Amino acid sequence: MNNQSLTVIEPPRGWQSIGIRELWNFRELLRALLLRDVKIRYKQTILGIAWAGLQPLVGMVVFTIALNGAAGIPSEAGVPYPIFCYSGLLIWLYFAEALNRASRSLVTNNLLVTKVYFPRLIAPLSGVIAPVLDFTIAFVILLGLMVAYGVGFSWTVLLAPLILIGAILCATAFGVWLAALNVEYRDIGYAVPLLVQLWLFLTPVVYPASSAHGVLRIIFALNPMAGVVTVFRWAVLGRGAIDWSIQIPSLAVLVVVLVAGILYFRRVETSFADSI
Repeated sequence: MNNQSLTVIEPPRGWQSIGIRELWNFRELLRALLLRDVKIRYKQTILGIAWAGLQPLVGMVVFTIALNGAAGIPSEAGVPYPIFCYSGLLIWLYFAEALNRASRSLVTNNLLVTKVYFPRLIAPLSGVIAPVLDFTIAFVILLGLMVAYGVGFSWTVLLAPLILIGAILCATAFGVWLAALNVEYRDIGYAVPLLVQLWLFLTPVVYPASSAHGVLRIIFALNPMAGVVTVFRWAVLGRGAIDWSIQIPSLAVLVVVLVAGILYFRRVETSFADSI
C-alpha cells in the first residue's frame, strides 16, 4: 500500500490580503509590461515623446483663450493664467491617462490573464505607472514655461515628485475598481472617458479653488483629485497656502477608496479568467 499524500490546489475564497510580497516577486513582469506599454505608445509616431508635452500645451492655449480671455476666469496669487492652467492640467492629464489605462488593463491583457498566473494587481499597476514618463517630460516643459514667463522657483517645487505619488495612489484607488468592473461590464471602458471629462470640471484644474463656494466646495472636499491638484499647484508655483479644508477630507476619501478598491479587487480576481 502506497502512503502518498494528495495535495489539492484551490483558488482562495473570501477576502484576501494585498499580497505585497507576491507583487515584489513578480516585479520583472511589471517592468516588462511597463516597457511594452511605453514602446507601443510611441512606436511609428513622427513626433515621438513630444506628444507628452503637446497635449497639456494645447489644453493650456484652449483654456487660456476660452476661460481666461473670453470668460474672464482669473488665475491665483498673481500667476500668469497659462502657467496656472498648465500646472493643473499637467497633474490632471497624468491622472486621466493612468485611470484610463488601469481601467482597461485586464481586458487588454486578456491572453496573459487567461493563460499565465501572476498577481492580477500588476495589470492595473502597470497602467498607472506607465504615464509617469509623459508626466516627467511635460513637467520639464512647465519649468521652461515658468522661466519664459518670469515665474520664480520656490523650494516647494522639490515636493512635486512626492505629490505625484498622491496622484498615483488616486489613479490606483479608482483604477482597480474600474478594472475589476470592466471585466464583467464592458460598458465601463466606454464610460471612463466621459467620466474623466465631467470630473475635470468638478476639480479646480482650470479655475482657482478659491472661486468655488457652497455645493462645489463640498464636492472638492469629497474629491481626492481636488486635493492633489491644489497641493501640486501650490508646490510647483510656491504661491498661496494649502487649503486644509479641502486637503484633509479629500485625503480621507482617497484612503477609503484605495483600501476598499484593493480588497474588492483581490476578492473577485479569481473569477477574471472565466469572465474575461
